Amino acid sequence: MNSRRKQRIDALAASSGTTTVAEAGHIKDTGGVGLVASAWRRLRRNPIFLLGLAITIVFIVLAVIAPWIAPHDPADNPLIDKVSPQSNPIPGPEPGYPLGADSSGRDFLSRLIVGSRQTLIVGVAATIGGLGGGLVLGTLSGAFGGAVDAVIMRVVDVMLSIPSLLLAFSIAAIAARPSQWTVIIAIAVVQVPIFARLLRGSMLAQRSKDHVLAARALGVRRSAIVLRHMLPNSLGPVIVQTTLVLATAIIDAAALSYLGLGLPDDRVPEWGQMLGTSETYFQDHPHLAVYPALCIIVVALGFTLMGESLREALDPKSRR
Repeated sequence: MNSRRKQRIDALAASSGTTTVAEAGHIKDTGGVGLVASAWRRLRRNPIFLLGLAITIVFIVLAVIAPWIAPHDPADNPLIDKVSPQSNPIPGPEPGYPLGADSSGRDFLSRLIVGSRQTLIVGVAATIGGLGGGLVLGTLSGAFGGAVDAVIMRVVDVMLSIPSLLLAFSIAAIAARPSQWTVIIAIAVVQVPIFARLLRGSMLAQRSKDHVLAARALGVRRSAIVLRHMLPNSLGPVIVQTTLVLATAIIDAAALSYLGLGLPDDRVPEWGQMLGTSETYFQDHPHLAVYPALCIIVVALGFTLMGESLREALDPKSRR
């Protein structure tokens, strides 16, 4: 009976010019695509992500090779003879010094280039510190729950209730002597609750997953379940957040340096520090503040564009 029915269907299909039942029953095997590969396919066609990636790569490369491409030593003051506090406090552009010099006769372009390295060091070190602390607290909170989760989350809530810049300023001001490390520690502490809460939420979602329940049913130890099953599958949102936090860390570092809580030695340039020293001459020489401010804005924009694009590509709810 089935063969007769198949013959009649094939005859009707042949008369209409379509494929037979046997041919229609075969599906072309195209293979599966992983989450990372699928996200990369969308990202490489996303102009916003490519713009952010380009800005980020240029900034990192510039920071790495800055001492070798700077026209002059940023600590030397070859134009000090042309500095006059009354008539010419800021030497203007001249051959070999396209952006002029600062109030100490140091090449402004060289300081701007070398300052990118200090900005990158502070931003990356603070982000790594905040990420490390957030991973510890978030893992403990999401893995144990109960009283451990309650205590950690209440501390995190208190820290999040304080404006981030105000908290970082308070932590940096406690130090006896301002330094680059006080800025890094202050910003890292501010970023810890962000990573902790994000990781805790991801790990709580993993606790009810089938692979975690199966591991528990098989008698796998809790530490192995947390480190091998829950934590690796919870890091996706945290990695995306890291790129966004880098932008915030660079802005906060510039703000603390502007307020005088950064490295006190102005022979080592940093963009926020350069902004702070330009305040006195801003009315007559605004370029001293405009160039460092533009550098900070562009770099923060690059990390933000890249992070938002990553979040959109990895989030199934926001895929286009």
